[in-house]
Amino acid sequence: MKYETIRWKNDRLEVIDQRLLPGKTRYAACFTDGDVVRAIKAMAVRGAPAIGIAAAYGVYLGVRKSRARGFRSFKKELERTMKRLAASRPTARDLFWALERVDELVKKNKGMPVGELKSMVLYEAHAILDEDRRRCRAIGREGKALIAKGSNILTHCNAGGLATGGYGTALGVIFAAGKKVRRVYVDETRPVMQGARLTVWELSKANIPATLICDNMAASLMAKNEVDAVMVGADRIAANGDVANKIGTYNLAVLAHYHKVPFYVAAPRSTFDLSVADGGAIPIEERSPLEVKKMGGEYVTLKDVDVRNPAFDITPAKLITAIITERGVIRRPDRRKIAKLVGG
Repeated sequence: MKYETIRWKNDRLEVIDQRLLPGKTRYAACFTDGDVVRAIKAMAVRGAPAIGIAAAYGVYLGVRKSRARGFRSFKKELERTMKRLAASRPTARDLFWALERVDELVKKNKGMPVGELKSMVLYEAHAILDEDRRRCRAIGREGKALIAKGSNILTHCNAGGLATGGYGTALGVIFAAGKKVRRVYVDETRPVMQGARLTVWELSKANIPATLICDNMAASLMAKNEVDAVMVGADRIAANGDVANKIGTYNLAVLAHYHKVPFYVAAPRSTFDLSVADGGAIPIEERSPLEVKKMGGEYVTLKDVDVRNPAFDITPAKLITAIITERGVIRRPDRRKIAKLVGG
């Protein structure tokens, strides 16, 4: 990639402000955990893995000026910081996974001086970022074998470098497949237009042919045999293989099932939540009605109209052809297969 989605520079966290893309490529600087929370809530940084990475750095930013002299008081500050970060986006599993990982690190090293604990938290955030880049490339290697030469792939939302540490999950598979991909059909992804604004931008930079479509055009393309596979990311995957992803993913899964088009989900192990039995237990974030009422800052409907704006939906495991992970491909996912590959 020719850009860094997330970077630690000049003793601060910098994230590409995805609200400005594709018009402007500008980094938003985060100096405190509050800055990170605001960046996540406003979707300046988005995508489950990227949110997890940002949260890990957010923990450090929240405690780096701590004056705690002992472990107990430092741990209380750490917990308050993590609580604030955890409330920023409820659906993305990677957010909680990253916070749990940092928390476990601190617990294991409670005998260390507070200054060293702070450094450990920062180094752990660096490690999470580095590992994400390696995991995503591994997902690409695992998934490219599923792509036949000359395929037209349909994708939804944005699961590329902008949603991760810099390479991508669903788009990572497409990047790895390279010239095997004839064309990528990109859903615009209403209401925030991540497909139109972000995925098209990434594919253009990678010189991969892309065609932007409205969200309601997928069925027509499938009926004409113009889609060979659907490739999406995930925000949380339940123990039975049900997948929470950007709203509209379920629509595509139903359409793909009817038209006998393979439906693939690409996600790292950190996105799996084995404590959740099925998709019904995954919390779904409801976002501001203004995202639906407005486009480009202007109202496109009546100001007082009632609005539903769930950010995610649940795709049942039975509609998923395979889940692609850095550890391998889970075909026809179920509880047993997931536990075997992901558990432990």
